[in-house]
Formats: sequence, structure tokens, C-alpha cells
Amino acid sequence: MDKLYEGTKTIDGKVFSVGDEANIKEERRPFKAYLDVGLVHTTTGNRVFGAMKGACDGGLFIPHNEKRFPGFHIIKAEVVTNKRGKKVEAEGEGKKTEFKPDEHKAHIFGEHVQTYYDLLKKGDAGRFAKQFSKWTKNLTESKAKNIKELYTKAHDAIRKNPVFKKRAGNTKPTRKVISQKPKLVQQNSKGAKWLREKKTSAAAKKERIAGLIAKVKAAYNK
Repeated sequence: MDKLYEGTKTIDGKVFSVGDEANIKEERRPFKAYLDVGLVHTTTGNRVFGAMKGACDGGLFIPHNEKRFPGFHIIKAEVVTNKRGKKVEAEGEGKKTEFKPDEHKAHIFGEHVQTYYDLLKKGDAGRFAKQFSKWTKNLTESKAKNIKELYTKAHDAIRKNPVFKKRAGNTKPTRKVISQKPKLVQQNSKGAKWLREKKTSAAAKKERIAGLIAKVKAAYNK
């Protein structure tokens, strides 16, 4: 399926779907999926639609349109009034829409982030270092001149080897146990300690009560 429906290699911001009749191969229909946004707000330009666009360009068939992509705009009809200033209904009155693929493409390659990146770099060095320190590190390591070039290299790398490799986790424990449950005391790598009280088991409760009874009996026997 990944060889039969490779998706599109032209990232131009236009609506693309392997489910269109012109793209469907006779051997087999494309893999169809539906976007489940969950609790995400379905506002125009939301990142969830950017993820969907990447999946569609990659060859998945996800039914959609351009209404929630950046670059989609609603043009309100111009209000026409008569001599008295009263609104007059014009022919073809209503909302018109337009979609600008170039604006969508600019968002795909992070050009809007680049604008804010340059603005903050010139204006507030402290805030820039706080928000874009990792971005600057990635740009330096990848030898990319800007964010657009960084995204281009990322797209090429994904297409070259799309297999996801899970990174090995940290095998060393980050927390040290000072005392065991139910009075669990832990310590982190910086030396800070905290208490996590756990529920005492029934067997431990019986053992503690038996110990108290034994102490009371021993005191009376004296």
C-alpha cells in the first residue's frame, strides 16, 4: 500500500487526497481513516488539521476539505443601502469564501514562526532564549539557515526512512527510596525528599494491633 499510494511530494498547500477518483489505482483502494479531534477546538489553523494534512500528503485517505486550513477566508458581502440609509438586498447576497494555498504552504513550512522568531530575537533577548533555545540548537545542528529549510530537511528525512524508531529510555532510576511503604519517602537526584503515604494492608494492620495488645498485657503483668 505504501508503494501503491505514496502521496504527494509537492508541498504546495493545495488540497490533496489519494481518495480522489484520479488518484485511485485499479489494484486496490487506499487505506481510509477518519480524523477524531477529541476535545481539541476545531478552529481554523489548529495544529490537529496540520497533522491531518501531513497524513493525507503521506498517502492516507482522510475525507476533508479546506475550510479549517490556514488560508481559508470568509468574505462578507458589501452592505448596500438606499438613499435613506436602509439596507437593500442585493443579488447574490451572502458570504463568499476563498482559499489561498500559498498562505497554507507558508504555515506548513513555519514561516509565521520564523517571523516571530526574528522579531523576538531583535526585541527581547531573554524571552527569545527562553522560547527558542531548542529551536536555535536544532537549526545549528542541522545546519539550516531558517525554519523553512529545517522543515524541508525533516520532510526529506521522513520520506527517506519513515520507520519510527523508539529511543531507549533511561535505565537508571531517577528516584531513590529512603524508607519503604506505607511511609514511603523518596529522594530525587538533587537531594530533595518527599513523603508519599500509602494505604496499609490488612495483614500489617492486624500485626500492629497484635503488637499493641502484647505491650498492654506485658504492662499489666508487671
